[in-house]
Amino acid sequence: MTADAAVPSVIGMIFDSGPIVQAVLYLLIVTSVASWGVVLYKARQIRSARRGSDRFVKHFWETRNLTEMAKVCEGSPRNPVGGVFKAGYQELLRLRSAKRSGGAEALTTDIGGVANVERAMRRAASLERTELERMLTFLATVASVTPFIGLFGTVWGIMNSFLGLSQSGASTIQAVAPGISEALVATAMGLAAAIPALVAFNHFSRQTRVMAIEMDNFSSEFLNIAERHFLT
Repeated sequence: MTADAAVPSVIGMIFDSGPIVQAVLYLLIVTSVASWGVVLYKARQIRSARRGSDRFVKHFWETRNLTEMAKVCEGSPRNPVGGVFKAGYQELLRLRSAKRSGGAEALTTDIGGVANVERAMRRAASLERTELERMLTFLATVASVTPFIGLFGTVWGIMNSFLGLSQSGASTIQAVAPGISEALVATAMGLAAAIPALVAFNHFSRQTRVMAIEMDNFSSEFLNIAERHFLT
């Protein structure tokens, strides 16, 4: 059987299968389409975040001027490193303003100092990572659940095939082969949905971890500059 003939054959098996197996197959098809939609969305989101962060970090290393970087951040598209910088810079401005005004708030500023800025940047980094990880749980769920859904459809289909065999009184493999073939399509559909979702989940998880490390490294450099030039 050629590849061109196999496709109509598989489609025919889907329509010829029982109602339970058909429901399983339709569920797997919808889940697979949804997971591919998530994959395309996450690929675009993470690629945009990566490019924006790379440009921002490059400009930061070239200037190392926090005031100028604040202007760049305002005019740049949203990106994870830029969001961390913005949170740290705003907290730094608040601390400088409190220090100049004096009083009890100035005492708090002297006590907190870099720790306040660090907490603000850590909180922003956590929010950025949460945004990057959004919908990855769906891919992980698809990767882990769809093989078992497909297996359920296969077991149900094979069970019905042997039940029909016992009722008809036939004892040849030809009597159950069509039903078993239709049932095995459910397992194939489950794997077809699970494998891309698992590959995408692992890839996006790694990209998210790399960007989280970049945010941590940037925060450390930002704190060093702030401590040397602003909080002394």
